[in-house]
Amino acid sequence: MDQPVPISPPLRDRLTIPVLASGGILMAVMQTVVVPLLPDLPRLTGASAATVSWMVTATLLAGAVLTPVLGRAGDMYGKRRVLTGALALMTVGSVMCALSSDIGVLIAARALQGAAASVVPLSISILRDELPPERRGSAVALMSSTVGIGAALGLPLAALVVQYADWHTMFWLTSALGALGVAAVWWAVRESPVREPGRFDVLGALGLAAGLTCLLLGVSQGGVWGWGSPRVVGLFLASAAVLALWWWQQLRAERPLVDLRLVTRPRVGLSHVAAVLTGFAFYANSLVTAQLVQAPKGTGYGLGLSIVATGLCLLPGGVTMLLLSPVSARISATRGPRITLALGAAVIACGYAVRIADSRDLWMIILGATVVATGTTLAYSALPTLILRAVPAGQTASANGVNVLMRTIGQATSSAAVAAVLVHHSSPLGGVPVPTLHGYLLAFAMAAAVALAACAAALTIPGDAPGGDAGSAPGGARESRDGAMEGA
Repeated sequence: MDQPVPISPPLRDRLTIPVLASGGILMAVMQTVVVPLLPDLPRLTGASAATVSWMVTATLLAGAVLTPVLGRAGDMYGKRRVLTGALALMTVGSVMCALSSDIGVLIAARALQGAAASVVPLSISILRDELPPERRGSAVALMSSTVGIGAALGLPLAALVVQYADWHTMFWLTSALGALGVAAVWWAVRESPVREPGRFDVLGALGLAAGLTCLLLGVSQGGVWGWGSPRVVGLFLASAAVLALWWWQQLRAERPLVDLRLVTRPRVGLSHVAAVLTGFAFYANSLVTAQLVQAPKGTGYGLGLSIVATGLCLLPGGVTMLLLSPVSARISATRGPRITLALGAAVIACGYAVRIADSRDLWMIILGATVVATGTTLAYSALPTLILRAVPAGQTASANGVNVLMRTIGQATSSAAVAAVLVHHSSPLGGVPVPTLHGYLLAFAMAAAVALAACAAALTIPGDAPGGDAGSAPGGARESRDGAMEGA
């Protein structure tokens, strides 16, 4: 009797994972490409350095606010639809940057590009809905790694463009890639049938936006305005008050923007805590490495590398993240994602130990940065898997959006903390204050301590069964009519 011939899935279905992963990489590239431009933008735009810094701050703020909002919208109105819209906003922002040298237009355009921060959580939710369980783990791990892969690719790419072409060319390039990404998602990605119907919580979205804006604005500008200045203290107090009122409103809303009853469960809440700590530890690697290798040789430790060479130093870490994403998925499948998360955080700490041991030799710097990237791959691949196992199918995009928000808060805090340490430990070189090697080593030690805290947080997350379905609720839980899980 003839055996049935297996039927290959159509090309459209086979391209779903590559298309979504390319969208995540593009988002990370978009966030990174402006970094090589920052020293020259005051001259190119006629604006002050403080004003130019808002090209980074605006993207951070918009991404933090829009990620949970667009995640909830995806759960309600269709994940592919919202994902396409986020990529389209990113593309419009790139076109605006390509057409203008006015700093006001550039800042507004970069805020539009912040919408792309929702690409990864929305894509992970689509993968949960569309893929069979045996393919889900590796696909989610790859999607999570795209953040580091894109960041590692974006810096040298942008540096090359800035060095050899007009700076607007870089944004024309990202515009073309963005338009291609929108078309590819619309063609290759099916609309998920899983929805969480209801009325969108406009009041909750506005409250979250106001609270997060005050918080992240204070964190990102504290070093410039002064941590004890009335503006920064007022922002932190306003954030605390607004977020407290927002929490109260969310607990009483019939269809809240964020289901706080899920957040208070240990599996979800501790995963968010680990995300904040991991984001802090990961981001210090890119910040400190870039500054360290570009420091003048007159400091006694600096290598005086160019922006292009600096990007190439971070490139091995991005390649490592791409290659190790399937390995992290296998560890999660056999040992459980919380073990993968704890292992990743421990590896990050080991990477910083390498940096503390030797931060003068280039090969040791690259080795330490790559070890940190390896740990980040393990940790970032485990976080969405933990969330997917702990929340109902109808809330995966919003829950993963909150988890990405937690990483963003960790990264913003890391940026402020590293800057504070390096400013405090500086010495004059040619009349210009330059961070000392001791300051860099303190920054590494701080990041390593936070990574160990993330490891401890991961180990306190309630255990999950190895080999479990990343798309199922834990403990045989069933979803109730209002979307909350019973029996979890």
